[in-house]
Amino acid sequence: MSGPEESGAEPTAPDADPQGDPFLRTRFVVPARPVAFLRRERLVSHLDQALRTPLTMVNGPAGAGKTLLTADWAAARGTPVAWLTTDAAGQKPGMFWAYLLQALRGSGTPLPAGIGCPADAGQAPPKLLARLAAELSALDRPVVVVLDEYDRVTAPEIAEQLQFVLHHAGDGLRLILVTRTEPLLPLHRYRAAGELTEIRGAELAFTVEEAAELLDLHGLRLPQDATRRLVERTRGWAAGVRLCALAARESPDPQTYLKEFEADRTSVADFLLAEVLGQQPAATQDLLLRVSVLDRFRPDLVNALTGRTDAEPILAGLCRANAFVEHLERDWYRLHPLFGEILRAHLRVRSPGLEAELHRRAARWLRGSGSLTETLEHGAAAGDWQFTAGALVDDLAIGWLFTGLRSHELGELFSRMAPQAAGPAAELVRAARELSRHEVDRGLSHLRRARQGLAAELGRTAAGAGPTAPPGDLLPDGEASTTEWDAADPAEWGRPGAPPALAEARLSCALLEALAARMTGAPARAELAATAAETLRFEVPAHLLERHPELLALLLTHLGSTRLWAGRFEEAYTALTGAAGSVAGASTALAREDSLGRLALIDYLNGRLAGAERTARAALTEMERYGLPQPSASGMGRLVLAAVAVERDDLGGAQTLLDEAVEPHPAVRDPVMEAGRTIATARLHLARGDIRAALATAERTVPAAVASPWAEGQTALVVSAAHLADGRPETAVRVLRALSDETPACTVASARAELAAGRPLIALDLLERLRADDRCGPAVTVRALLVRAQAADGAGDTAVARRLVALALREARREGLRRPFAEAGPWIRPFLDTAAPRGPARDAPAAGARSTGGAPPVVEELTGRERDVLRRLALTMSTEEIAADLYLSVNTVKTHLKSAYRKLSVNRRGEAVRRARDLGLL
Repeated sequence: MSGPEESGAEPTAPDADPQGDPFLRTRFVVPARPVAFLRRERLVSHLDQALRTPLTMVNGPAGAGKTLLTADWAAARGTPVAWLTTDAAGQKPGMFWAYLLQALRGSGTPLPAGIGCPADAGQAPPKLLARLAAELSALDRPVVVVLDEYDRVTAPEIAEQLQFVLHHAGDGLRLILVTRTEPLLPLHRYRAAGELTEIRGAELAFTVEEAAELLDLHGLRLPQDATRRLVERTRGWAAGVRLCALAARESPDPQTYLKEFEADRTSVADFLLAEVLGQQPAATQDLLLRVSVLDRFRPDLVNALTGRTDAEPILAGLCRANAFVEHLERDWYRLHPLFGEILRAHLRVRSPGLEAELHRRAARWLRGSGSLTETLEHGAAAGDWQFTAGALVDDLAIGWLFTGLRSHELGELFSRMAPQAAGPAAELVRAARELSRHEVDRGLSHLRRARQGLAAELGRTAAGAGPTAPPGDLLPDGEASTTEWDAADPAEWGRPGAPPALAEARLSCALLEALAARMTGAPARAELAATAAETLRFEVPAHLLERHPELLALLLTHLGSTRLWAGRFEEAYTALTGAAGSVAGASTALAREDSLGRLALIDYLNGRLAGAERTARAALTEMERYGLPQPSASGMGRLVLAAVAVERDDLGGAQTLLDEAVEPHPAVRDPVMEAGRTIATARLHLARGDIRAALATAERTVPAAVASPWAEGQTALVVSAAHLADGRPETAVRVLRALSDETPACTVASARAELAAGRPLIALDLLERLRADDRCGPAVTVRALLVRAQAADGAGDTAVARRLVALALREARREGLRRPFAEAGPWIRPFLDTAAPRGPARDAPAAGARSTGGAPPVVEELTGRERDVLRRLALTMSTEEIAADLYLSVNTVKTHLKSAYRKLSVNRRGEAVRRARDLGLL
């Protein structure tokens, strides 16, 4: 008897599978969407475009929303879709194709009876596949086939047969695979030919906006920040967002619940443990539980934690299977954060006490691989503080506690260090942490114990070579008594022959000694620490110094600051310039900013305001490059700019800058900083006419081991100026005569006070002491010229006085100086009124000033940037200097100049400045 294929009969479609069982109709039904389902148009649109390629793969982990997305798209189509949900049970070729043919018939796809149906569940006749491909290729419109849960199909022969039909069906078939894993099809060929559309887990993840819409469908309206945190924690995983929304809806405080929920106690945990962990073999489950203590991992590290040797293929397989193991780069992986959180909780229940041991193993493996940050995190998690502190110190990373992107995190990490942790490394870390918070006494206490521990270890490793006490005359009188240091000499740590094994700890100790010396104003101690460091730097491995440029940068900054406090400006300049020129990066940003701020202070103290301003502004931009947490800067740059603003009579700007500098980094608060703030504030009070506040501020004591000559001098300058302003010249003279080390600025101030007291000859004699090699800046020389001019005016020599005032105006113009003219007194007004109206002491043209003549009025207002350029033009800065100061290109500055010339109706720089001053624009 002939079969259907041979007779050409057209029997009805089969109603049973090859095993004789009825077809399960539910496998052909497009799944229904839940009531609170969110249609995501960007994904639906992508699926619409997918019809242009023969193959589409929607690939993502369990709960990623693959099936619901495809079902929503299929249900909204105007034409039927052949939908088949595959089944893991009995997935043999004959059974697979029988169900697929039935799905095609159910969608209305015209299939001739001659195609037939597999009779054997274990195989599909080649003729059947060829006929099916031929029939599909002849269709006018392609049929769309969706194979849901295709990851259950594991038979290689089914993949080969599906590839055969897809290839030969041509434009008659559009196949969409919904799967957790990549199918066995030759995807690389489809990608190369542009015939594959892929929608993967990253695209399936909910955006913040989509999550907000989904929460709204569940009756939850949350602030954007709360929604963003939920998306970050779930990585946009659809099931996670939905399950959290359902749980939050039942909470009396949904926002707090979503912020603080414990993942292991939610339905999310049930889902992941059943759908992901429970699907793995026991050995793989153990591996996943152990790696859950890691933020990221690689096969060698996993082997170290598990005692296995086959982690590499297991991790690769888990990643391919979308089992919430994500590939990062090269051979690094990580767990989905929610999955990792749930696995850690499961680990604590299943194996109490194992977590700390896993962290300990990880810390030691990571230490050997050179990953210090992760080493510290796992060492701390293991509670192995001696190891953790030792890792930080041995890597020369003690500077990380003061500067860099992770300084705050490291401070928090070591705040948990157990008091039982002993040894020099632990004490060094405690000292660094206390000093980083400006807890000087506590820091010194830990530093002393660290030194004692190092001395003991040195004694054990090198018999008879322990540190010795320095001679008493090594320190200046009074310096040692103001600190808690013991008699150990830091210079001894760097002595030749000391065991190299402790070089890293001794160099770290030298850095902290220099910092402590800086904080307490003890320059001799800083020099001893620097001497020790200079020897030790050649004993530590060079690659450590290259890895941690912040250590030497900080050391030079501390040394330079103590030299600055001592008034040794040239030596301070050398050290601070070295720090400012260190390798650029987040780890050295604080040292570079701090050193630039102190270099600016040196310029200011020498009377060079323009140089001080440029360097101070460079200091400000140094910290802005890296987005470091606040407070992360010294603020010295702003203090210097405030002092410069006072000299230029910009009192409002000075106050703003002082207000902005109130939160310096605790580790760089030192006598230099306090004295700088005191002097700038006192000068501002004086400029405002508040003599009492100026005196009260200037006379505040700055605690330090030794006095600073320039701080005493600057204080005397403010105090004497206050007494002069209050009509007490003799008191001003006495204040300045009491100085033991008179600077050029103090000499000029003394001359002014003597002149005010009626002793012009003494005043002029004092000015004769100024030498050309003093290299005084305009802030000093302008005041000296004005004292000479006032003396000449008092002697009746008006012509000389006028000439000296003109010289002072020209000198002041370069720096934008105004205060010397404002504080000179009423005698100078006639000379300013008859001088050219270009002097910086003038706010508007005086009577008798040169007229603007027939120049046309300004009909177009200058922009803010054009005014900035003109102000610097008035300081006789070159185009290149203006560009550098404003962080613009030279061409941009030239463009602003041309525009300003046009608006002012001038052709030259000098004419532009004069015209702008005549119009009150400068």
